[in-house]
Amino acid sequence: MSNIKAIAKMVPLSVLLSTSVMAEDAASQDDGLADMSDPLAVFTMAGFGITNRGLNIKLAKSYDTGDENKLGMNLLEIKGIYSDALGWESDAEDSVDSIRIRNLTVNPNTGLGAQIDMSYALDSEAGSLSYSMLQALPQMGRFNLYPLAGAGISFANNALQDDGTIASGYSFPGTFATVGMYGKFTITDKVWLNYNPIWNSTLSGSDLFTDYGFEGHSSVLMHEAIASYQLDPRSNIRYFANWSEHTDISNGDHRIEYNYQF
Repeated sequence: MSNIKAIAKMVPLSVLLSTSVMAEDAASQDDGLADMSDPLAVFTMAGFGITNRGLNIKLAKSYDTGDENKLGMNLLEIKGIYSDALGWESDAEDSVDSIRIRNLTVNPNTGLGAQIDMSYALDSEAGSLSYSMLQALPQMGRFNLYPLAGAGISFANNALQDDGTIASGYSFPGTFATVGMYGKFTITDKVWLNYNPIWNSTLSGSDLFTDYGFEGHSSVLMHEAIASYQLDPRSNIRYFANWSEHTDISNGDHRIEYNYQF
């Protein structure tokens, strides 16, 4: 069951979750920089974070999709670097905790986007691969909302089976569905807040996965809250808090992150 719980932790906040996602802002700066407060902005950037589980590194590269109606970005996150030395959680043991790779595309005319999201925990050798779509809704005063929906599959090495045996090599314990929303509230042109709730639920697979695949449950409501300050058009500082209905915010993940747009 410990392997199954480890798989659940890797289901994207999904993923999703972190915020440099998809569409280039038509009202970007005169120098061509994207609006970094836009959860759907596509741009090339680098960032690093100080967390309760070590250091994080984030790299993103926008690219030409070959379609004038579609923008694209690839993003890599390496999490928990020196977690055993710099993190202060009791389960921070390995030098690198996990990696996350995403491919993101968006139609800047319609605000319809899609992402392929892969997360993998190095210590438990478990992860997930998902595909989701999201849609930018018309702005409502200071609020911007981006609902999303998708599905994915979990995978693990030497995973525990229903009969108590261990599968040799990599296997696919089950599939899951994810629905949620990215939310943004603008305070000033330099300060904004995000709240990104995501609900994940098992769809099929082994009994262990369908019954316990999300933090020991069949489903979970996950929360991400972010406070951001834009230092200048190229850089910002952000505070992230991640928790769930089964994990108190005091036991969740916290980080302060600096991002720079090239």
